[in-house]
Amino acid sequence: MERTPLPRLNTFAGLSHILDRTAERRDESIWVSEQAASGEARYLLLDPQGQTYLQTGRDALRWLDAGERERWLGELKASFLGFVNDKPHFLVALDDAERAAELESTLDARRADLRTAGLRLPADEAGLFAYGKGLAHWQRETRYCAYCGSPLVLVASGHRAQCTNDSCGRMHFPRTDAAVIVIVEHEGACLLGRQAGWPPGRYSTLAGFVEPGEALEDAVRREVAEEAGVQVGEVHYHSSQPWPLPQSLMVGFTAKAVSPTIRLRDHELEEARWFTPQDIVQGLADGSFLPSPKLSVSYHLLAHWLRERAGLDLDVLVAQHRR
Repeated sequence: MERTPLPRLNTFAGLSHILDRTAERRDESIWVSEQAASGEARYLLLDPQGQTYLQTGRDALRWLDAGERERWLGELKASFLGFVNDKPHFLVALDDAERAAELESTLDARRADLRTAGLRLPADEAGLFAYGKGLAHWQRETRYCAYCGSPLVLVASGHRAQCTNDSCGRMHFPRTDAAVIVIVEHEGACLLGRQAGWPPGRYSTLAGFVEPGEALEDAVRREVAEEAGVQVGEVHYHSSQPWPLPQSLMVGFTAKAVSPTIRLRDHELEEARWFTPQDIVQGLADGSFLPSPKLSVSYHLLAHWLRERAGLDLDVLVAQHRR
């Protein structure tokens, strides 16, 4: 598939530039323990709701060093995330809400969820937070074997779960649910929709989960047809975004509609309509149009389309008319 050049990475994406996951050594328990005890080790801490700890007065993660982890959380298992700047990084996930609250004072920190912190943190820290949150969610949700119902135990430094029933012994791996999201174009206008519960004026690109036995391009065509009744022809890959809210991967596309006819076919969308660049500029100016949050790949799909079709910068337009 053709990949459109991007001016910047989507939020949470791009970890390969700074992270060496060292996946081939996750089963080496002695080596992992040595890394965990290293003075260079850093620990990402998550509470039972998947929030992390930020430094007080700064938009930066409050990492724990090996001494702090041993002092306050030594009995909890840590999951190996990989190396960043040659330093081993780990995840520690709390199950005790009361203890999580107490640690705010102990660490002189404040807690934030991924949506809140995603755009405030440096890009590498936002990506590491997303990585840790996705892994911690899978660990919390995967406690029993789907085949025999026996308890599971985490292995491979938290990246696999093995059934404790000797007659089963099945291995379970972290899952990611693929979803497609697309900006559809027809004769200089793009297709956007809105759901009834969204803030007034908010419109987004269309999206949906990939079904079994379905190619990504086919999922794009099906979802657009199901939600808006619009028939799609050409489909091209744009970019992707890890979306651990709780466990998705958003795969972004651009597409061309065969015709502009809209027929809402289900109750998921309250409205769908075509927007020209001028419609968006006018809507931002008079308050009748609100794009998806900047955190999302939907925002970046729209920003790319406006830049390519009209030479407009969505960031500048939003800043000019921020309500």
